[in-house]
Amino acid sequence: MNLGIFIEQVPDGDGAWWEMLASGLGWTLGTAFFAWIMAFALGSIVGVARTTDKPWLVRAGNAYVELFRNIPLIVQFFVWYFVVPGLIPAVKMWVVSLDPTEHQFVTSIVCLGLFTSARIAEQVRSGIQSLSHGQRNAGYAIGLTQPQTYRYVLLPMAYRIIIPPLTSEVMNLIKNTAVAYSIGLVELFFRTREMAEMTFRYFEAFAAATLIYMVIAMSANRAMALIERRVAVPGYIAGGK
Repeated sequence: MNLGIFIEQVPDGDGAWWEMLASGLGWTLGTAFFAWIMAFALGSIVGVARTTDKPWLVRAGNAYVELFRNIPLIVQFFVWYFVVPGLIPAVKMWVVSLDPTEHQFVTSIVCLGLFTSARIAEQVRSGIQSLSHGQRNAGYAIGLTQPQTYRYVLLPMAYRIIIPPLTSEVMNLIKNTAVAYSIGLVELFFRTREMAEMTFRYFEAFAAATLIYMVIAMSANRAMALIERRVAVPGYIAGGK
């Protein structure tokens, strides 16, 4: 293994290879961060909609989940990047105003956000439905409206219950950012392939990428585990005290 390759200069003179990987990591973390915000917000809304007493909301939520959960992620990337701008003139005009990197970044956030939100919606639905009906009825009994019952009674409990599966979704989202290379986003995997193909040091490049992905995924795992311990409700999460 030649670790010195990481301090060698990139052929175009734009820094050393470790700087290129660090730049890719920055795009990876930025994409994951904004996609997670989008996914959590949309997933919560859709998850709640699927547990209401309005059949049309339930059907719309179910259709949303099935649409985004059952289409391969890489296909969704191509659809959002190549097809949607061609079908919707307003989107095409907006895309034209962006530079290529901004277009790739925004598309990656939207695609990963929608894909992950469908999975989070399923977690939120399961969390709410795992609660006893008595909690919902208690909210109504003290005069809360349905939105208030979700806001103050059901969701605070449901979120605590689903932290373990949400942890998996956070880790999956970080790893799924690698698919963004398919539309040209210069994230970590893109930079890793670039380094490997230009230096022929495939082992060093992908070993470094593997280590980086493991570190950031496990860091997210430990952060979520800390949150889980802090907000655990006895009797609802295994081991919570």
